[in-house]
Amino acid sequence: MKIALLQMDLVVGDLAGNRQKITNRVLEAADNGADLCVTSELAICGYPPRDLLLQEGFVERCLETVQSLAAELAGAPPVLVGCPSVREAHTGKPLSNSAALCRGGTIEAMFHKSLLPTYDVFDERRYFESSPQADRFQCNGRTVGVTICEDIWNDPDFWPHPLYAEDPIKAFEAKSADYLVNLSASPFSIGKQVFRQKMVACLARKYDTPIIFSNQVGGNDDLVFDGRSFAVAADGGLLARAPGFREAILYVDPDAAASPDIPEADMCREAEVWEALRLGLVDYTAKCGFSSVLLGLSGGIDSSVTAAVAVDALGPENVFGVLMPSPYTSRASIEDAELLAESLGIETATLPIEPLMQAFDSSLTPALGEEKGKLTRENIQARIRGNLLMAVSNERRAMLMSTGNKSELSVGYCTIYGDMNGGLNVLSDVPKTLVFSLARWLNQTRGKEVIPERVITKPPSAELSPNQKDQDSLPPYDQLDRILERYVELRQSVETIASHGKEEGYDLETVERVARLVKIAEFKRRQAAPGIKITDRAFGTGWRMPLAAKW
Repeated sequence: MKIALLQMDLVVGDLAGNRQKITNRVLEAADNGADLCVTSELAICGYPPRDLLLQEGFVERCLETVQSLAAELAGAPPVLVGCPSVREAHTGKPLSNSAALCRGGTIEAMFHKSLLPTYDVFDERRYFESSPQADRFQCNGRTVGVTICEDIWNDPDFWPHPLYAEDPIKAFEAKSADYLVNLSASPFSIGKQVFRQKMVACLARKYDTPIIFSNQVGGNDDLVFDGRSFAVAADGGLLARAPGFREAILYVDPDAAASPDIPEADMCREAEVWEALRLGLVDYTAKCGFSSVLLGLSGGIDSSVTAAVAVDALGPENVFGVLMPSPYTSRASIEDAELLAESLGIETATLPIEPLMQAFDSSLTPALGEEKGKLTRENIQARIRGNLLMAVSNERRAMLMSTGNKSELSVGYCTIYGDMNGGLNVLSDVPKTLVFSLARWLNQTRGKEVIPERVITKPPSAELSPNQKDQDSLPPYDQLDRILERYVELRQSVETIASHGKEEGYDLETVERVARLVKIAEFKRRQAAPGIKITDRAFGTGWRMPLAAKW
């Protein structure tokens, strides 16, 4: 039996466009001899649809679209299409997260998701009611069990603390499914693909059943879906895997033997992060109606890496750099920004801000006096630059990219209404140390200095005052990032983090200071540009900390 996994980049809410894409892929798969086609989770409306599901008539239009899709594909192989559906019950939520079996011109059956995640970026119980059990159908003499994403993420023999009392997969043991298919929309995070395969392989061995995992690809808001759909044999061996971060059709024979030639991890950490950032930017700009971007070029590591991602994603002709030197900007930083622009092949403009700094100083004197505080003067510079960038964005109809990294955003080392301005921040979930790693990796893989070496080696500085260095205000970034990983991503207490300080190079006082900075910067993050999630916990839809609270 030949199963085609349709790994597609779908647009949330674009029912007609998604339907056409599914139709095209099914017809292509039919030409290649597919017996069954499988989309990703909620493919007809794109994932995650969020509160579009609550809009009057939206789910009904989704079902109408699936019905017309089924009629159009009457002569094609059967296809499982992810879609929302309306429940007939009078209690509970009115919707189900479903998969429609389109065969013979009609919707032959509906299968519903059992386990509804409500952690991190997921909030499915807001919309859906859980189905009591998974189900199956017959295809080419084989029994195919249907599951949807989270249904396979709760094996009590794999997870030390399963999140749900129910185990939908166990039901198939008695029903003797020949294969299990899973329609997924599993977002990317670093190293997640290796974990997915390990988990699914354990499940396949446990039930002696091949498992086919069809994942969405593409960027939707702050989430990137890496695709890498795959299938494992009954012994857990990898049968096939689709490429990451691009559309593809993966053809799978579940009865075949595992292939020894497929590497478990097809990308290093830097490579998969780069691809996630690139794809997230491509889709965010296109799906929001932009064709070009601009950013401020400071000659620093963050703006340099952001510019390099933008050029890789959109092409140099669609990236515009703005240099905004102040009296504190070193000649080396200006040269580094110019070298970067030349290396990337992007157009730039230079807008000196000293005249505007003087105008601000004069205008503020009646309210603040002749001597302004150091922080006030620094923030004015950032806000002047933010204003200039937004003016250029308006005039060029290009999306402004902000350039701060996760380390800075965590502790508030950024200026609200200044360098935080922008429509997207591709580095908002990238720690500073990883930004440096990406720069080194990029230069190594491209075989040239895409990012000038001096940008990578010089001490980081905002250059808002004479001889300023980031380390004047913050712990060294290698220490800071270790603390932040434990505090933000692993949710460890200050005391637990401090217990690791001796071997990791920090003390209790430093940990307490970092924790305090994270807390008081929450109001800034609430107003920050959206970012692209690459870690297990980002400052996006999965971060729900209170503003007016002590924590």
